[in-house]
Amino acid sequence: MAEPESGKFDVDDFAAELRGEPNRVVGTTVLLENDRVRVWEIRLAPGERAPFHQHTTTYFFVCVDPGRARSRFPNGSYVDLDYTAGLTWFSEHSETEPEIHDLENVGETILRFTTVELLR
Repeated sequence: MAEPESGKFDVDDFAAELRGEPNRVVGTTVLLENDRVRVWEIRLAPGERAPFHQHTTTYFFVCVDPGRARSRFPNGSYVDLDYTAGLTWFSEHSETEPEIHDLENVGETILRFTTVELLR
């Protein structure tokens, strides 16, 4: 994976998304859900963006179709990463310490992940 690039953005541009009820939709399509896991597909065309959402459970994702994405965070920072096919990432979160971010495809190809939320 290439070195990430980071910077700042104006949080006010996304104020409506960051106010109100937390968004817990972390993908494009639910592929499977039971009492133990929720499996999502995330599929973003170039320029497409998944809005700010919360991860309130431990999860992992695998990059299926590679590309470049930007994740913004509520503190006004962002990071751009190049994702390679097969890249796998594990992250622990909870209701009391959620991860909040958006995801935008800033590359030139369709970007696709499979994300698995561990529900218990």
